[in-house]
Amino acid sequence: MMTKVGYLPDETSSFVGRRAELARLGTALVTRRMTTLIGPGGVGKTRLAVRAARAAADRYADGAWWADLSPLPDDGLLLPTVSDAVGLADHTLRMPVEVLCEWLGDKHLLLVLDSAEHLRGPCSHLLAEILTTSTGLTVLVTSRQPLGTRGEYVVEVPPLPVDGAPDALQIFTDRLREADPRAGLDAPGDEAAATEICRRLEGIPLAIELAAAGIGRHSVAQLANRIGTRFDARSAGFGVPGRSGGLALAPGFEAPRFEAPGVDGAPGFDGAPRSDGIDGFDGIDGADGDPGTARLDLLADATVWPRRHRTLRTAIGWSHELCTPLERLLWARLTPLRTDFDAAVAREVCAGGPLTPDEVDRALQGLVAQSVVQRDGDRYRMLDTLREYGRMWLTELGEARAAADRHARSFLGLARRAHDGWTGPDQVSWYHKVSDTHLDLCAALEHLLAHDVAGAQEMAGRVGFFWACCGHLSEARGYAQRALDAGPVDGPHRTRLQWVLGVSALLQGDFATAEKYGALCTAGALYDRDDEGMLGATYLSGLTQLMTGEPAAALEAAGRVLRMTESVPADSAHRMRCHLITVFALTALGRLTESEAAATALRRACERGGEHWTRSYADYQLALIALLQGRPAASAAHARSMLAGKHRLRDSFGIALGLDILAAAIAAQGAGAQAARVYGTGHAYWRMVGHPQRGTPELGPVRARCELQARAAVGDEAYRRAFERGQSDNVEVGLAAALRTELQL
Repeated sequence: MMTKVGYLPDETSSFVGRRAELARLGTALVTRRMTTLIGPGGVGKTRLAVRAARAAADRYADGAWWADLSPLPDDGLLLPTVSDAVGLADHTLRMPVEVLCEWLGDKHLLLVLDSAEHLRGPCSHLLAEILTTSTGLTVLVTSRQPLGTRGEYVVEVPPLPVDGAPDALQIFTDRLREADPRAGLDAPGDEAAATEICRRLEGIPLAIELAAAGIGRHSVAQLANRIGTRFDARSAGFGVPGRSGGLALAPGFEAPRFEAPGVDGAPGFDGAPRSDGIDGFDGIDGADGDPGTARLDLLADATVWPRRHRTLRTAIGWSHELCTPLERLLWARLTPLRTDFDAAVAREVCAGGPLTPDEVDRALQGLVAQSVVQRDGDRYRMLDTLREYGRMWLTELGEARAAADRHARSFLGLARRAHDGWTGPDQVSWYHKVSDTHLDLCAALEHLLAHDVAGAQEMAGRVGFFWACCGHLSEARGYAQRALDAGPVDGPHRTRLQWVLGVSALLQGDFATAEKYGALCTAGALYDRDDEGMLGATYLSGLTQLMTGEPAAALEAAGRVLRMTESVPADSAHRMRCHLITVFALTALGRLTESEAAATALRRACERGGEHWTRSYADYQLALIALLQGRPAASAAHARSMLAGKHRLRDSFGIALGLDILAAAIAAQGAGAQAARVYGTGHAYWRMVGHPQRGTPELGPVRARCELQARAAVGDEAYRRAFERGQSDNVEVGLAAALRTELQL
């Protein structure tokens, strides 16, 4: 959810109890710069952090921001994830941590890092850096262990009390009624049985929620009896998963062979397979620093947590038993997914063997009913604790590689469909899908680089432009380079990879590298007789020439290649972008009448096809042309149209350019203070991408004239105050103000 400023996750269920912990945490957020909530998985750290951050958010001028670290397999994407969380879309060649420190340097905000236990070392190092340089920063972390950062204040989150306090029972009752509003503890003995369930589960919220989900298949009394039997067996050292002591699977699947409890590789008291050497847990720091120790194993390690906290792992194993064989299989196969997913993705990633696409749909609803999977509209997600348990079973089933193959294949398919749909009416939707599934796309690319180089080369080329547009320049450039280095590649896939490298370098201000790859793309496309490759190469080379003050060369090359590739459809993405080079070059050469005609025709073509990216830059050029022709009101209208398109695409770089041209148009109409505020908001967006103001050379004089006109209209002091207001506003608030059409003279 959006807070007044910032972002925090929605609370999707009732919040119960925790008054003492909230009070202690509220004091800590006022008096301490770094606080870590610690406790075993499922004890409620995340819910407590959300509630505390929401209560504190208004005390921070720059808001409260949330970074979920649970999907990260290692620290490779830690910095990009934290940067995304605080709104930084780095377009520079500098060290990412340096850019993040600079961005946070003058901010007064609360940053929440959720589920940091498997990245304790990297998180501790990062926080030491940003807390040193950002004096207005407060950090709240949730972790199963302290990070060990200097100055860290630790707050332990215990289970809910079960003796005499109603909180645990309230959670049980609330979850019953969320599933079925008519449900309750109305039958004789129900309340006593529910109280016994909560006592047996030792007040651990996730365990209680999983138990409450079992009421659909058992009465409260039956549930209490089954849990009691299960936990008594656990105490005696028994309890292999599955009915009658075995793991019940779908027909056609052989259960893994288990030896007696206590033997290496055999299930422990709770029926979960041990994680010694299990794929997906290597490299995750455990209680004693052993990289082979799983996060779930912390729950069973008496040196870290009291033995009673093994209850959660036992409860998860019991919930696993209640699932049907196909639900268990789906639980395991869903675990490669890093982000929220819909039913179509679940079918693509999980279907196979007895788990047909229709069975995936049925099993998914069963897992929702069991509280193993959470549903929000048409999206689904799994808590990281439950994902870890499913991942262990996936390995025990011998399906880890097959599941990773299906996951990678699914997201390669998404990359293909997004690439094909870029120009059409679903462009914005595809853009958001690529942005929102970033971690899954990275995971798929890592797998393909190891096991299917050709697939990785295709995928990196197809998603690179999306990543470049939404601020993931380092990932776009890094994966494209790794894909090129991984093995021979020819034809369009090679040209796309070189194009991604060139465009990423260009947006980072590395013009020499952009020029190099523009030439390589051109040579490769000519050799392959690849018309779309030629158009793409011309766009890259032309934009580089425009940025380095050679508009005539860009215009000549664009015209020549457009004539050479007339067989390419007019609505091709590459053809439209090549026309855009023509418009930019004509404007830079002062041929404004021709440029306006070309930009208007291009905008109409984009409008007919529902294309937003190229259309927004056509609007940008029309705004600049109108301003240069002395028509500031028309310029402002085009600039606002451009900003609306860029906002739909979440393109911070494009928004920064649009705000600069809008500020100039407003200043030319005599509204000096309003222009200064818009200019200040634009400066905030430029800082967001890590750059000083950028753009083609002809923009410099326009910006300078804007400032002089605005200062002359209102005076230096009023200009300074308005500029600082725009710069300090939340960027969404500032952009909304800029889009208002009335002049404030």
